[in-house]
Amino acid sequence: MNTETTYYSSPIGTLEIKGDQKGVHSIYFINDEPSNSSNIESDELKKCVQQLDEYFTGNRKEFELTLSPKGTEFQGKVWTELLKVPFGKTRSYLEQSKQLGDVKAIRAVASANGKNPISIIIPCHRIVGSDGSLTGYAGGVWRKKWLLEHESGNKQQSLF
Repeated sequence: MNTETTYYSSPIGTLEIKGDQKGVHSIYFINDEPSNSSNIESDELKKCVQQLDEYFTGNRKEFELTLSPKGTEFQGKVWTELLKVPFGKTRSYLEQSKQLGDVKAIRAVASANGKNPISIIIPCHRIVGSDGSLTGYAGGVWRKKWLLEHESGNKQQSLF
């Protein structure tokens, strides 16, 4: 089965989405202009683009997609736990480690969060430092802040 790639222009930058009929494999923020956007054939990618539209316009709080991220067994457990963090809520890395049953795994959990291949849908942006600080986000801390404000309803007047 061929992996398809499409690009989505979000309010906080271009997303590169990859997947096939079996599910969404990855969603990454990209800094470069997309080289080309193919005609999407995969129903899952079409649903993904539609649901991202709904999310960014404030009409979707939960995604209903088949996800197929590539990672280790441990990373998969961490990413599954991320899916349990409710829209508009945050959890600390320590709380996430406790949910996984090992407080001492906090660094491994943080590392797995950082390797999350499906931005926004698997909401690693909802994980914050124990003191509430917006530590680390592969897409940039400013995007993490924007996403959390978007989900909490505290929208900024402007990004600049």
